[in-house]
Amino acid sequence: MSETLQSASRSQAFNPYLPSWEYIPDGEPYVFGDRVYVYGSHDYYNGYVFCMGDYVCWSAPIDHLGDWRYEGVIYPKDADPFNKDRKMCLYAPDVTMGPDGRYYLYYVLDKVSVVSVAVCDTPAGKYEFYGYVHYSDGTRLGERAGDEPQFDPGVLTEEGKTYLYTGFCPRGDRTRSGAMVTVLDADMLTVVESPRIIVPGCEHSEGTGYEGHEYFEAASIRMVGEKYYFIYSSIVMHELCYAVSDKPDRGFAYGGVIVSNCDLHIDSYKPADHPMAYGGNNHGSIVMINKEWYIFYHRHTNGTWYSRQGCAEKIELLPDGRIMQAEMTSCGLNGGPLAGEGEYGAYLACNLFTDTPSVYVGDDRFPKIMQDGRDGDENPGYVGNMKDSATVGFKYFDCKHVTAVSIKTRGYAEGCFEVRTKWDGDALASIPIHNTNVWEEYRAPVTLEDGVHAIYLTYRGGGNASLLSFTLTAGDKCTGK
Repeated sequence: MSETLQSASRSQAFNPYLPSWEYIPDGEPYVFGDRVYVYGSHDYYNGYVFCMGDYVCWSAPIDHLGDWRYEGVIYPKDADPFNKDRKMCLYAPDVTMGPDGRYYLYYVLDKVSVVSVAVCDTPAGKYEFYGYVHYSDGTRLGERAGDEPQFDPGVLTEEGKTYLYTGFCPRGDRTRSGAMVTVLDADMLTVVESPRIIVPGCEHSEGTGYEGHEYFEAASIRMVGEKYYFIYSSIVMHELCYAVSDKPDRGFAYGGVIVSNCDLHIDSYKPADHPMAYGGNNHGSIVMINKEWYIFYHRHTNGTWYSRQGCAEKIELLPDGRIMQAEMTSCGLNGGPLAGEGEYGAYLACNLFTDTPSVYVGDDRFPKIMQDGRDGDENPGYVGNMKDSATVGFKYFDCKHVTAVSIKTRGYAEGCFEVRTKWDGDALASIPIHNTNVWEEYRAPVTLEDGVHAIYLTYRGGGNASLLSFTLTAGDKCTGK
């Protein structure tokens, strides 16, 4: 079953874009040569804190975004002199190419407030510790009197200088001012311009235009044409916002929300204030691949904050520079809807909810994306803890002559799964299920109009079900099991 679902993922591109058993949040995507590389932190399945693993890298050909390759561990936790005992976690990193053509990895450990740097000759080789960002007198950035703690570095290199963006601004802490930019010399370490605030935190935002979407964490920077786009996670955490300027170190104005990992604000298929997934903190950035722009972000699994997976959506940049908010889908990097037939893993769900709305993850009443085994076991993901009214949604499929829907479930549950093409639409079919401790397949006839559809599966009944996959069958007749 695992091999079937994973091999299918190579012919199409899905969300999450990596295998169902991999947990790489905080994704910073870059195109180097003919491949797109994603650098992020490394969560564990069933982890108890953020970012427990070593840095690993994945890449894909720019013309085949469903074929991701594991590049291996590019930087272990104990490579940093401050962390030889591996007791600290590697928080979200970023990568930039220096003036010397080498690749520089910037990161912050979880218990110190300085920025570490590693270097490599290739995008995804073995990075070696290089040094700490410091002032000309050797004092490390973050340790000089008056410095704010460093966190979540984002980096941009141009004309021999590197712009380093950092900051963490929780609610209630007036000592944290906002997102900072610090300019570094060509050696990639020495500060030549001290930190400057470019986007305010929530304690310093009155009258700035950022109210309600102030900087929280997850600094990232990209250049689009002649403009600089600063991407960040706002104080509500589930959304990635952007600010725009003509200069890399000042003049940023709030632009809007690029993506929310609970789809808040989206009103195209449901009310704008209605959450359609269990959100939490967010981190990512934008990248152009084959002349199309995408936003990379992450979602939460296992009903906790600590097992996050990377997702991506196509975005639209308008001629006036605005970015339209992207809708969460199951087909993010695919370039269009998925094929309207065949078997799809339930872990591809982009919508997950019950009759009780919740913006944030972490309530045992709600369904959750899970896996069997321990972290690293290459077992297919599934949706568990499905109690009465639990709904999983998948978007979108190009359906032609669909005549049946099959599901694979297990668990001590007696009820049925209702099939819809709208989250609040009429049930088009009902698939009865029964108590079982192994995966069983159930099938029911259904008629879908030809066209692009979402698929929603809602459990109604007693007990607690798990959903492994569903199959769309086109062009034949069947009867229910």
